Amino acid sequence: MTRFIDVPTMCRLIQDVGVIPFIGELAEAIQQDFVRWADFDKSARVATHSDIGVIELMPVSDARTYAFKYVNGHPSNTARGLYTVMAFGLLADVATGYPVLLSELTVATALRTCATSLMAARALARPASRRMALIGNGAQSEFQALAFHAHLGIEEIAVYDVDRRATDKLVRNLSVYPALKLVRCASAAEAVRGADIVTTVTADKTRAAILAPGMVEPGMHINAVGGDCPGKTELHADVLRRARVFVEYEPQTRIEGDIQQLPRDFPVVDLWRVLAGIEAGRQGDAQVTVFDSVGFALEDYATLRYVLDQATARQLGVEVELVPGGDDPKDLFGHTRRAGGREAILRVA
Repeated sequence: MTRFIDVPTMCRLIQDVGVIPFIGELAEAIQQDFVRWADFDKSARVATHSDIGVIELMPVSDARTYAFKYVNGHPSNTARGLYTVMAFGLLADVATGYPVLLSELTVATALRTCATSLMAARALARPASRRMALIGNGAQSEFQALAFHAHLGIEEIAVYDVDRRATDKLVRNLSVYPALKLVRCASAAEAVRGADIVTTVTADKTRAAILAPGMVEPGMHINAVGGDCPGKTELHADVLRRARVFVEYEPQTRIEGDIQQLPRDFPVVDLWRVLAGIEAGRQGDAQVTVFDSVGFALEDYATLRYVLDQATARQLGVEVELVPGGDDPKDLFGHTRRAGGREAILRVA
């Protein structure tokens, strides 16, 4: 049997754990798996692109567990009353190939993305960071804000979006956290002024330069989240050239990240090497660091693993027969005669 977690069950799980503890625990789970990087069979995600969006499959496995995520990215969906990003995922037992978890990942992906941002910022941002700029106030923004406020000590966030309604929504949703000061800004340039951390999380599938070189101050950590597919960027190329750039999985980021603008030999640092203590992260208070985040399958693996553990402990989800059972594993045809199948065959005959 396969445990099935639908959207209401995932929301119940998040409420039971608490959004803030969920983010923190998930960041720890992701880091645990990044540190054992060599244990995993890794590949870039398989993407099917159209003029208006992308559909992707993201697989990864170690010797015991296989995971994949199905995810889309369609910026025009909001005009249809649909989410820009939707996802679901699966965990399977490598020894048998049998699925053990089938789960919604639309809500969970937002949590895993902010948890990954948090994990990277802990390793790369200046320890005394207190002010963040948040450029792009859509579906991911509240999660990013909470992760950095609750777990990194960010006290003030300057927010900006070309769509004022998105900023209204963000401010409304975060009003229940009075210790977090939100400052509305009229431009991205105004928002980033004096920021320790800049998070860009825009949705448009276009080559944009949300952050220009003149907007970057010494010591900033840039959490570039929105550039995540070919032809979609957020940072001016010169911002990258002047920074120390960190990536999740280089073969994928070269195609999808902001570094797609630069030559193949442009130097980057694998984040897992920093987390494992193999390579240095930030090399000085004045250095500009960039986490060119595109989202990698190992983060979803860790998320599904965490969700399965938490759901099992709380007895959440239902067991579904996703794979046929029975006494004779060589008799698959016999299943066509069960649950009314035999009667249907007789009626046709």
